[in-house]
Amino acid sequence: MSITRRTLLAAAPVLLATPTPSRAQAPWPNRPIRLIVPFQAGGATDVTARVMAERLGELLGQPMVVDNRAGAGGNIGADFVAKAEPDGHTLLMGTIGTASINQYLYARMPFDPQKDLAPVALVNEVANGVIVDARVPAQSLAELIALAKGDPGGLNYGTPGNGTSGHLCGELLKYKAGIDLQHVPYRGTGGVIPEILAGRLQLAVDNLPAYLPHLKSGALRLLAVTSKDRWFTAPEVPTVAEAGATLGLKGFEAVAWFGLQVPARTPQPVVESIARATLQALSEASVQAKLKDIGSAPRPLGPEAFAGFIAAENAKWSEVVKLSGAKLE
Repeated sequence: MSITRRTLLAAAPVLLATPTPSRAQAPWPNRPIRLIVPFQAGGATDVTARVMAERLGELLGQPMVVDNRAGAGGNIGADFVAKAEPDGHTLLMGTIGTASINQYLYARMPFDPQKDLAPVALVNEVANGVIVDARVPAQSLAELIALAKGDPGGLNYGTPGNGTSGHLCGELLKYKAGIDLQHVPYRGTGGVIPEILAGRLQLAVDNLPAYLPHLKSGALRLLAVTSKDRWFTAPEVPTVAEAGATLGLKGFEAVAWFGLQVPARTPQPVVESIARATLQALSEASVQAKLKDIGSAPRPLGPEAFAGFIAAENAKWSEVVKLSGAKLE
């Protein structure tokens, strides 16, 4: 008998006695799945999460519970997921801020978004809007810029937090238009809307969905959208690039996006299972309709494509942060 054959026979009892991972571990998922939203309830991140959680819970066979953990531009919630047990029962509704912007904006980060979180699937994207209180005497973006130039530092703009796409859009607008606006960060869109409706903020730069009812009522006014092309929920409103083409804003583009992430050591089969369920949900007319109803556009990408997308966003936003000069402790 050869040495190889004797070795294999000797090892056989050990191999047979060693349980396979599927036998050693309980089937996944074996309890409710938490979907962490790193912002307050009511904003685009939260609404997107709730639309997806309902259908993903059905597809994965366990309830998916939305858990809002706001603060530090999304870093608190993202850090919670980065340090969570990588067993597929804790997910993050990641954003452009938590995945791309914050790492360049904050002097110290509690986690590394590249090393500590793994991409699962891109879900959707949302245009930001430059939105003013209807009492502000500006009917266009050009008029708003003129107003700001006449009163440097006199206008406050609210965003759902430091490091959000609204914050960086506002900073980029300031830089390119040569104006001075005072940034007022909140812990989510839910904190911005009451303040602008009450007149304590003159404008907001934020994801459009949560503002649609107030735009329709006339309490707020949408001056421009930050997407490359006009947005489907407000086709009559120009883009920032259109409205400010002669004011230094040509080529301006910034779209917020949302996607699922998990702790970095989550088993690949689990990542792939969540991704398959997410892409299936996004292919369904009912889910697409719900996302469009909140003013967002579905943007399905699987793990590998989502990773490439994040890399491209990192390159873009690192440059924007540098140009704006924005920095946070």
